Amino acid sequence: MKINKGLCVWLLTLTCIFNRAQIFAQERTTIQNNGSEVKRNVNPRFEIYLLMGQSNMAGRGPITPEMKNEANDSVLVLTKQGDWVVAHHPLHYDKPGVAAAGPGLAFGIKMAEANPAIKIGLVPCAVGGTSIEKWLPGAYDEATKTHPYDDAVERIKTAMNYGIVKGVIWHQGEANSGAAKVNQYPEQLKELIARLRKLVGNSELPFIAGELGEFHPNHTIFNEQLNKLPQEAPFTAVVSAYGLTQKGDMLHFDGASADELGRRYADKMLEVQKTLIK
Repeated sequence: MKINKGLCVWLLTLTCIFNRAQIFAQERTTIQNNGSEVKRNVNPRFEIYLLMGQSNMAGRGPITPEMKNEANDSVLVLTKQGDWVVAHHPLHYDKPGVAAAGPGLAFGIKMAEANPAIKIGLVPCAVGGTSIEKWLPGAYDEATKTHPYDDAVERIKTAMNYGIVKGVIWHQGEANSGAAKVNQYPEQLKELIARLRKLVGNSELPFIAGELGEFHPNHTIFNEQLNKLPQEAPFTAVVSAYGLTQKGDMLHFDGASADELGRRYADKMLEVQKTLIK
């Protein structure tokens, strides 16, 4: 029997399109949210990650010409308007006029490369200059005229209409690195983790924190406190800032170091995800 090659190619193409559509098709699921069941049309292969903290998470590293082209079609970012678009530097919009690189994009790209069968959704929530006290419900940040935690909750709820929250990456602490604040930081951070896990309905939600850069003397003591987190809270990890460089202000990572930090976040996230019980 003679085989029509054109028909075979057409059928093969159609099959590939159908299979890809099946992978990324939206499916009905039930999510536990604050004790009540909420039905949403979500895609279980659309993995949502929350980018939280202050300026080094939001990004203050200069974007080099090479970094402008960094992207992966499987890595999307939630815009200020609530739309999903392909992610590029910069991801955050916490301060008008600031267009710089943080660790989120490199993190998302490495997570997508680790599992090509999924899409990654990044939710920018960081606000430059905020102490952890500003990440309490109802807290107001005068400098940015925002409610950092409450605003993040709204973005997270929006994102949960489309995918499944799979983890948090957190970089914050410059505003809490002084001697008067550093000792109480671990408990404050554990309270934040508990709130976020309750919000998304996942008691095992991975939470990865990042060390502060080694270029400021206060940061050494802070990092010592931060590194206690994995022993005190399950499904958490801390990313090292060893060898990373600052952009000249003794506070913020340069662009290349922000990218490297993002890749380190991805490595730790993948490690913690392998330990999940569920």
